[in-house]
Amino acid sequence: MEPLLEVRDLHVDYLSDGMPPAQVLRGVSFTVSKNEAVGILGESGCGKSTLALAILRLLPSRSRLKGAIFYKSRELTNLPEREMEKLRGAEVSLIFQDAGSSLHPTLRVGTQIADVAAAHHKDWSARQRREGAEAILKEVGFDQVERIYASYPHQLSGGQQQRIAVAQALISGPSLLIADEPTSSLDTTVQAEILALLKRLRREHSLALVFVSHNPAVLAEMADRILVVYAGQIVEEGSAQQVLNSPLHPFALALLRCVPKDVRHNGPDRLLSAIPGSPPDPAETPAGCPFAPRCAERMDVCGSRMPSETRPEPDRKVRCFKYGG
Repeated sequence: MEPLLEVRDLHVDYLSDGMPPAQVLRGVSFTVSKNEAVGILGESGCGKSTLALAILRLLPSRSRLKGAIFYKSRELTNLPEREMEKLRGAEVSLIFQDAGSSLHPTLRVGTQIADVAAAHHKDWSARQRREGAEAILKEVGFDQVERIYASYPHQLSGGQQQRIAVAQALISGPSLLIADEPTSSLDTTVQAEILALLKRLRREHSLALVFVSHNPAVLAEMADRILVVYAGQIVEEGSAQQVLNSPLHPFALALLRCVPKDVRHNGPDRLLSAIPGSPPDPAETPAGCPFAPRCAERMDVCGSRMPSETRPEPDRKVRCFKYGG
């Protein structure tokens, strides 16, 4: 069975006058199957959000993209912009990290949801668009639908704004939902509510999901499979249970040691640790493994060449010389 989404050898550079290109993504490849939830895990600045934007070709103008992106076997990188506009929202939807800034401040939220329907359902009347918007508002958990429909974004809480963003993403019935840290700005209680909402909607709408997060605890709830990203590369891939309970790459292990033990469900009480140092400058090409300067398990070979991807187990991938890379 062909994957719903396939990314092949994706490179993204950000360009600045008089400066070397910032290599934000360096050869990323992965697939997403129908109804599958794939988590993208990594530190801030590792390229997670750039990956989410690249899939829908929403990168800034001063950027350069190489590689291939296939959605339902259709190559997207060379697709005319008019065709991409038809695909965004209708086939593949994106929930941004900060719902408040992604909503228009002077338009009622119901109108903003209905406008998404209007863009992809040209035959819908104004009444049908409103009825569709009200139906999806109820589906994402609002009781007082008419009041919410008539509200402006500033009249809603952060959790309510995020529900509006989810409603916008789903009103046209996409097959793939990309969520870029949709709960990072919410408090713990509201975060749990939004995660439960996304899990329910994913099940009810038979959605595939790409969930971007720096928080392993969130991906423990949301992901079937996890891709660990460091310095623009996927350094480990496996099922969520494998990656969270028995990480292979030293970065994945170090990252999990920075969070409470209940995410990994093993080991005695311990002090939380921090990863020393900083991620590499994306404008510089490291001679060896980009994690080597921060790695507690560094070997001589780590500083001289880049490890290749290996398969220490049939369903796992890792870039590390510990496993023969």
